[in-house]
Amino acid sequence: VQLQASGGGLVQAGDSLRLSCAASGFNFNNYALAWFRQAPGKEREFVALISRRRGTTSYAYYADSVKGRFTISRDNTEKTVYLQMNSLKSEDTAVYYCAARYSRHYDADNTEVASEYSSWGQGTLVTVSS
Repeated sequence: VQLQASGGGLVQAGDSLRLSCAASGFNFNNYALAWFRQAPGKEREFVALISRRRGTTSYAYYADSVKGRFTISRDNTEKTVYLQMNSLKSEDTAVYYCAARYSRHYDADNTEVASEYSSWGQGTLVTVSS
């Protein structure tokens, strides 16, 4: 299982950024996918997750701090999960990690707990200057 995150960078407050996480080595369709972040001196925290599909629909869940500003999506053909981040704030500055967890069912195994995820990308740094 491999996850490769990219798309981080230095932006100003109010700007947008899109993170990507390319997956390989596992059946992407059967996994729930998530983004976490870790700011300097802080613990890793949940940002967003997207379930495996039910038909053509996936279900997204967000941390309250990013709800309405961030959008998670997945492309099962490209085996990639995205995090569109709009209206960025200085408090969004962190290293962002993508993670994958086997999911038995679209409504199962969707968790915000980092330790429940077995596979992790290397992280991509997002810096938001005010």
